Amino acid sequence: MVHYLTPSLDLSFAALSDATRRGIIAQLARGDASITSLADKFQMTLTGMKKHVQVLERAGFVVTQKVGRVRTCQLGKRGLKAEAEWIKAHRKLFEARFDALDEIISEMQQEGSDEPAS
Repeated sequence: MVHYLTPSLDLSFAALSDATRRGIIAQLARGDASITSLADKFQMTLTGMKKHVQVLERAGFVVTQKVGRVRTCQLGKRGLKAEAEWIKAHRKLFEARFDALDEIISEMQQEGSDEPAS
């Protein structure tokens, strides 16, 4: 199997591929929260929320800290610079391909309008 992404991009795109995990990041952008409160907010079991938080931790998006019996989550210091650069580079590639496709379609339409009606 060929891997086109670096391992850190694999982890971050895998983490961001899930709507719940993106929601957790959005929630933590508003302030720290316990895993229990996140589970309540997203109406899921504590075990399910722990799994989502672990994925986000592995990708570096979330940091947890246990104080007493409560595990608190906060956004990690890792940004999305590498992911944004990857998307930007590939966006240019796709835009160039779509521009080329638009040109081909335009030429085909022009050729079709030049043909005499039967």
